[in-house]
Amino acid sequence: MERRNVWLSYTEAEEKEMEKTVSMYRHFLDVGKTERECVTEIIRQAREAGYVSLEEKIAAGEKIKAGDKIYAAGMKKIIVLFHVGTEDIEKGMNILGAHIDSPRLDIKQNPLYEDTDLAYLDTHYYGGVKKYQWVALPLALHGVVAKKDGTVVEVNIGEAEDDPVVYITDLLIHLSGKQLQKKAAEVIEGEKMDILIGSRPLKDVDDEKKKEAVKENVLKILNEKYGIEEEDFLSAELEIVPAGKARECGLDRSMVAAYGQDDRVCAYTSFLALLEMEAPKRTSCCLLTDKEEIGSVGATGMQSRFFENTAAELLEGMGRYSELTLRRMLCRSSMLSSDVSAGYDPAFGDAFEKKNSAYLGRGIVLNKFTGARGKNGSNDANAEYVARIRDIFDKNEIAFQTAELGKVDVGGGGTIAYIAALYGMEVIDSGVAVLSMHAPWEVTSKADVHEAKKAYKAFLLEA
Repeated sequence: MERRNVWLSYTEAEEKEMEKTVSMYRHFLDVGKTERECVTEIIRQAREAGYVSLEEKIAAGEKIKAGDKIYAAGMKKIIVLFHVGTEDIEKGMNILGAHIDSPRLDIKQNPLYEDTDLAYLDTHYYGGVKKYQWVALPLALHGVVAKKDGTVVEVNIGEAEDDPVVYITDLLIHLSGKQLQKKAAEVIEGEKMDILIGSRPLKDVDDEKKKEAVKENVLKILNEKYGIEEEDFLSAELEIVPAGKARECGLDRSMVAAYGQDDRVCAYTSFLALLEMEAPKRTSCCLLTDKEEIGSVGATGMQSRFFENTAAELLEGMGRYSELTLRRMLCRSSMLSSDVSAGYDPAFGDAFEKKNSAYLGRGIVLNKFTGARGKNGSNDANAEYVARIRDIFDKNEIAFQTAELGKVDVGGGGTIAYIAALYGMEVIDSGVAVLSMHAPWEVTSKADVHEAKKAYKAFLLEA
């Protein structure tokens, strides 16, 4: 059952359409390096496409009806969009669910210090990272600082051409004999992943602050540019991410290399699929969540009541709400958990089982189950549902493949699928194969990005 490389089947027109999709995707990656930035950009594009916020609809006292395009955001870090269909919504929705958070380094609440004329920001890594991958790279600082007066300052340093970057140092090879004897997980310790942000001391400084003149200069710069003080770090959400734009990868320009493709490659193609819906029979939904990389916890994760509460508000706006109607709607829904899969890497082939691996350039991936070891923590999709999805993809000439996450007992992972399945809905993981997943720069195939968008659109139309 080996799958054919999808590039071999593309016409010139299809390649042109693929490049258009990838160009939009790369732009999204460039402007959406945090979950907040992703939500901001999605709202901008959604409003241009005619979507209105649920809050606006409720405030205007307008009844929600077939054809309406609605979105709702939670704490600026989770968002759900609906294109209301003509079919009775109690019969369920077709849902694409992805996440928009990615592994990164978060700045601690009391982060700024100076040591031997060098200023640093202390960090705490977020999600599953190989810590050694994050050193000796140009890094950028993104996020917000909330001040006591209620203002929220957006911070973005390291992306513009004339911006400085920040950096994590590593020990020079000449002195690293002892370091190189350590296990990979210990070569760089979490508490040593501090961000180098300055070395120039402030000249005119009070005597008691002369020992921290570099730190004082950093604070002066931050105050002049953003109007923030050291105490404001206490109420900040600042993230360290790789600096630089998404790039074409390979001499043949067939791939995309960029930060955050897990899971923004599936999030954005899901969103694009929703935007292309014209007049759906069954209500279409795109749910983009936060906190998946740390267990989908918190008020903006999939385990929160955000999606359920918003669905209830949608029913209320349609004049259809009851607890039973809500439960029936969710239970009768179908979902693709749009999340990435591990791409087969010949350099590390011993971690994969070839017959059940995902390959770059062979289309979207269906993962019937994820989890670890004995499928622990997995949503295991029903055979009947897998058959339905296969039929939809085949009828619409979607290139797809099936896979597991590496060899049995080698590792594992999970998605939001098992959480959505708690409502009783049918769910299967379906996403794009990624090389170097969770690394600062990840790689995907342009063809797989395009096939994902096509697959998600076909699912919304026909599931």
